[in-house]
Amino acid sequence: MNRRTFLTTSIAASAAVLLSGCGFHLRGSGSMPTLPALALEGDVTSATAQQLRARLQQLGTEVDPSAPWRVTLGPPSRLERRIGSDSRASREHELTLSTTLSVQQRDTNAYALNNATVAVSSRIRVNDDDLLNRETLFREAQDTLARQLAQRIVERLANVKGFE
Repeated sequence: MNRRTFLTTSIAASAAVLLSGCGFHLRGSGSMPTLPALALEGDVTSATAQQLRARLQQLGTEVDPSAPWRVTLGPPSRLERRIGSDSRASREHELTLSTTLSVQQRDTNAYALNNATVAVSSRIRVNDDDLLNRETLFREAQDTLARQLAQRIVERLANVKGFE
């Protein structure tokens, strides 16, 4: 019975990861306003930055190093917190991925957003005895959080005052 519960939970978590990975969301894609051309700076090699670049391009936003607006990303920070007491089979973990975000107009050097923290979190239940599956679940959760953080950054950019 315990194995069935674990398998059911794993299948449900996998389905959630797959749905989020394929771009499934309840809001329409037309709900996002058009953003001006942006230059990505700072930590541009992380999975979050790569997801952000892809998401901006999907929305039709030009990503160009000489764009009039500079978006500076801080390095993503992952925080893992164990929730609940130790149990023999599994433990719940809360993962939080965050970064800092600045938006600056190139011509005037004026900040529309300065070092704002953007974060997303998720909870997963893993069996600490099954090391291979544990690492796979953490890697999938990390990938999902990077996609969610990129989407949260796009939403934050859509609400920046001063974009013209």
